[in-house]
Amino acid sequence: MSVMKEAYRFKGEKPSLGFHLPFGDGAGAPKGELFIQMKDTSTGEILLDEHVKNIITLDASLIISSLVRDPTSRPNGVNMLAVGTGATGALLSPDAPDSRQRKLNGEIARKPFSSTTFRDGSGNAVAIPTNIVDFTTTFMESEAVGPLNEMGLFSTISSNPLILNLNPNTFPTRDTTVDVSGLDVLFNYITFGCITKPSTATLSITWRITF
Repeated sequence: MSVMKEAYRFKGEKPSLGFHLPFGDGAGAPKGELFIQMKDTSTGEILLDEHVKNIITLDASLIISSLVRDPTSRPNGVNMLAVGTGATGALLSPDAPDSRQRKLNGEIARKPFSSTTFRDGSGNAVAIPTNIVDFTTTFMESEAVGPLNEMGLFSTISSNPLILNLNPNTFPTRDTTVDVSGLDVLFNYITFGCITKPSTATLSITWRITF
């Protein structure tokens, strides 16, 4: 079960997404969490600073199995972060994300990672492979402007963020006979109370996956 609520705040206080999403069931299952920060570039003011959890989609297993079977079967592993405006439900408390999701409902921007970092169990950056990876993306002032309420990590076919190869299924449809070998595959997904990103701010997202 997921719990989601919006915390109302007085003028001058920083906004809070105010929700918690438990990790997937079962020990050893991949886990996802996000560190989100929005900053006003003219004043340096931190407009949003949050640490939240997300879900791993059912399609994540398709990426993993494909790459384990044949590393050349896909041109990319997890390589882009996408944001959108299409979460369903109330503006401040949208419907909880579902592991059957195969794409964002209203994607408006996607971008490759600016960095990827292995981390040890204490959160320290390390130079050797571990089971914890941080994927970081920053949307600049002119990018991803709008009332954002959904995000996802993708394994895309094209390395060009303007070229989309989306799954034809729209939630709640999940047709497992669809061949995803030539499609962008959604690995992680999250919905949240609306974050309005202005053209005067940057939005930095670090998505941490623990395998």
